[in-house]
Amino acid sequence: MKFNTFAELIELKAKTASVFPFLLGLAFSLYHYNQVNLFPLALYFIAMFFFNCFVDIWDNYNDYHNAIDTEGYKKDTNIIGRENLSLSTIKALLVFFFSSSLILGLIVAFMVGWPVFWLGLFCYLIGIFYAGGPKPLSSLPIGEVASGFTMGYVIFLICVYINAGQAMIWNIETLLIIFLIALPSVLLISNLMLANNTCDLEEDEANERYTIVHYIGKQNALRWWVVAIVLAYLTIISAVGLGILSPIMLGTLVLIPFIIKQGKLYLSKQIKRETFICSVKILMIFSLLQTLLMFLSLLFK
Repeated sequence: MKFNTFAELIELKAKTASVFPFLLGLAFSLYHYNQVNLFPLALYFIAMFFFNCFVDIWDNYNDYHNAIDTEGYKKDTNIIGRENLSLSTIKALLVFFFSSSLILGLIVAFMVGWPVFWLGLFCYLIGIFYAGGPKPLSSLPIGEVASGFTMGYVIFLICVYINAGQAMIWNIETLLIIFLIALPSVLLISNLMLANNTCDLEEDEANERYTIVHYIGKQNALRWWVVAIVLAYLTIISAVGLGILSPIMLGTLVLIPFIIKQGKLYLSKQIKRETFICSVKILMIFSLLQTLLMFLSLLFK
C-alpha cells in the first residue's frame, strides 16, 4: 500500500482533531498545575493515535460494506473500492491498531488510576459505534456532538488527569473549567464533521445516512458552522476575562482574516475535493496557534 493511500485510509490530514487537544491538555497541565507525567503521557499519546487510526479505517471499512450506491460510492468514492485495497489487509490493520491501542491504554490506566480507565472506555465505545453497528453514530444527527465532545474534551481531560491527577480537585468546577478551555476544540472538531457531512449530503442520503444536515438543511448547517467559529473565539475571550487563561491567548485573534478568507471559500460552494479542506485548515491553524500560545503563556505566568 502506498503511503498516500494509507494516509487517506487513516485520514491523516484530520489527525489534528486528536493531536492538538492532547497538546493543549499538556500545556494546560503545566500552566495550572506545574506537573507532567511523561512516561504514561507518551503511552497515552500512542494509544490515542492508534485508536484514532482504527476508528477512521473502521469507518471506511463499514461505509464500503454498507454502501447502497455500489456503482458510485463503493467503487469510485470509498478508498477501499477506489484503490482496490485488500480486505484482508484492512482487517489486519484494524486488529493491529485496536489491540495495540487497547493494551497501551490499559497500561496507562493501571499506572494512573480508574478515572483514566472509565474515560478511556467511554472513548472506545464512542469510537467503535461511531462507524459500527446497525446505526453508526456518524450516520446519525448526533455524530458532530459525539466526535467533538470525545476528541475535543475527553482527550484533553484524560491528558490533564494523567499529568495532574494528584493535584486536581475532581469536582464540577474543575470539570467545567477544563470544558471551557477545551470548548474551542470541541466546536471546531464538530465543525469539521459538519463540513464533511454538508459536502456529502446527497451521497449520504443515497446511502441512507441521515446526518444532522439532512434534518436542518444545508443553509442552516452553514449558519451553524459560522456561529461555532464565533463561539470558539468568545470562549477564549471569556476564559481570559475570568483569569483562567493568560491574555497572551488573545493572540488567536490575529487569525481572523485567515479564517474569514477560508470561510468565504467554503461558504461559496460545498464540494468535498475543493472546499472541505477550508474547514481542515481552520481547525489546524487555529489549534496550532492556540497550542503555541498556551505553551508561550508558561514563560509569562
